[in-house]
Amino acid sequence: MTSTFALAAKARTDAGKGASRRLRRLAGELPGIVYGGTKEPQNISLIHKDLAKALEDEAFYSHIITLTIDGASEQVILRDLQRHPSKPAILHADFQRVDATHTIHVRVPLHFINQDKCVGARLEGGVISHSQSEIEVRCLPKNLPEFIEVDMTDIHVGTILHISDLKLPAGVESVELAHGAAHDQAVVSVTLPRGASGEEAATEEEGK
Repeated sequence: MTSTFALAAKARTDAGKGASRRLRRLAGELPGIVYGGTKEPQNISLIHKDLAKALEDEAFYSHIITLTIDGASEQVILRDLQRHPSKPAILHADFQRVDATHTIHVRVPLHFINQDKCVGARLEGGVISHSQSEIEVRCLPKNLPEFIEVDMTDIHVGTILHISDLKLPAGVESVELAHGAAHDQAVVSVTLPRGASGEEAATEEEGK
């Protein structure tokens, strides 16, 4: 992991919808909760603009975050967000404590690289179709990747890549595959456009 993320928060004792609305309206903050580990769940408040800025980085969603609550720091991951249905506002955030000695389950984004060099799309007239944009993995916090690369360079027409075809970093396992081969879902494929044969598509591509 190359990015580092830190957020400051305050313990919050008032609860309820009314208190949360006042917090958002008057203080520019939003309510949240931290749970997990050996401690009791704790209600917190965060500066809205700070969290919104952090969320602009994709890595924030699958990264260990240092959350400092009234001066005491904890390691957490973002578990859930509630957003306003029509405004660019975050209404609530859930964080889970992590322990360096215990595995965690996190959804990690897939980065499809070299799609412009894909043999099936560039030379064989195929179309790249993504079935998933992220997968759930389990690992120790120190091994958590920000993303998983899927290299499309040598993928031909008719090829379907599944979760089992992905190159996961050391110490990282797929949660789906842990349930058996029947859960080996498709991730991305390269197929011919409907009604086109391989030769027709290749000829059409060469004529461009």
